[in-house]
Amino acid sequence: MPATYSKDKPTGLPDFNNTEKAYAHLSSGELRRALVLFQTVGNAKLVGVGKILMQWALALRIPIGWAIRPTIYSHFCGGETIEGCETQVNKLYASGVQTILDYSAEGKETEDELESTFDSILEAIKATDQDPHHAFGVFKVSGIAPTLVLELVSEGKTLTNEQREAWQRVRTRVAALCAEAARIKTPVFIDAEESWLQPAIDLLAEEQMLLHNRTLALVFTTVQLYRHDRLAYLKALTEKAQSSGFRLGVKLVRGAYMEKERLRATRIGVPSPIQPDKQATDRDYDAALDWCVEHIDSVSLCAGSHNEASSLLLCSKMKEAGLAVGDDRIWFAQLLGMSDPISFNLAAAGYNVAKYVPYGPIRETIPYLIRRAEENTSVAGQSSRELELIRTEFKRRSKAIKSQRV
Repeated sequence: MPATYSKDKPTGLPDFNNTEKAYAHLSSGELRRALVLFQTVGNAKLVGVGKILMQWALALRIPIGWAIRPTIYSHFCGGETIEGCETQVNKLYASGVQTILDYSAEGKETEDELESTFDSILEAIKATDQDPHHAFGVFKVSGIAPTLVLELVSEGKTLTNEQREAWQRVRTRVAALCAEAARIKTPVFIDAEESWLQPAIDLLAEEQMLLHNRTLALVFTTVQLYRHDRLAYLKALTEKAQSSGFRLGVKLVRGAYMEKERLRATRIGVPSPIQPDKQATDRDYDAALDWCVEHIDSVSLCAGSHNEASSLLLCSKMKEAGLAVGDDRIWFAQLLGMSDPISFNLAAAGYNVAKYVPYGPIRETIPYLIRRAEENTSVAGQSSRELELIRTEFKRRSKAIKSQRV
């Protein structure tokens, strides 16, 4: 974190309505692009049509980079390569926000594809070595594992010889990524995924935390609080870490697969793992923040949230506990292109903040981009809040220009 940002104990809470700080890193042209983009993703019908067109283009191998690159891709992704992300990474760092390089190619299943994805993730982790621009590494286990194998392991099913060999390759890849992150002292997030894959991912994450988190939290698991059983899991895992002698690293998120989870539960006739409503998710998320701060001597926390209320709650809990704003056991994280008023106002107040910066070939990041568009459409108030603040910043800049002319 740049030295210009205070690490002192908080004297007040950040103001997420400060659009000057929130959008100082954006030119007027970039701000205008963001305005148009959030107007678009706020329209469910347009997003639905766009999703279908992009999926058709992928299936038919129609070139669409020319349309996506200057719009949704440039807003939500850093570039096609690590080197291509440098401009975005430097811009974030200049405002006190660090980076989480996220190789976002998805949908791979063959061993050659999985190995190639592994190589790309390892390259991203190595790129953070001795570089203060970067706060964490990250990977999705499904990017380096056959989903069928993850599902079978999660269900406790007996594996064939071929599947056992595939599972061992997955464990080897996960171990190699975590070992490299530990070697260079860059903490790494293991992302959460669908509930029918998560038990296998939990197993892998717990193995690596036990191995590498003896003094520092260098491997972080991820807990999705839109599942009604995960607050209990967090508490049990904290107790397991304490009794087993490792430091728990945990990233708390609300979750990204809600509609998919509910549809699957209905289709196969099982109870939904998802909370009954948003209020229950918010309740458990905030309770999880409270739990982690209460157990900060044994837990390192990253609050992955675009929710202003939860972010302010964590700031308040830190203040109540007498923790410095720059306490390296607590981080805030948001996605590139989303919730800039949260990210940049927190950073300006001295809190530890990182942005996920997805990268990868345009065609291969389309599933990620579709999820971002759908997320902004489905989350009540998300796109409208972004729009409101972007419009406020436009007015502020226009007023400033007029006053300079007088």
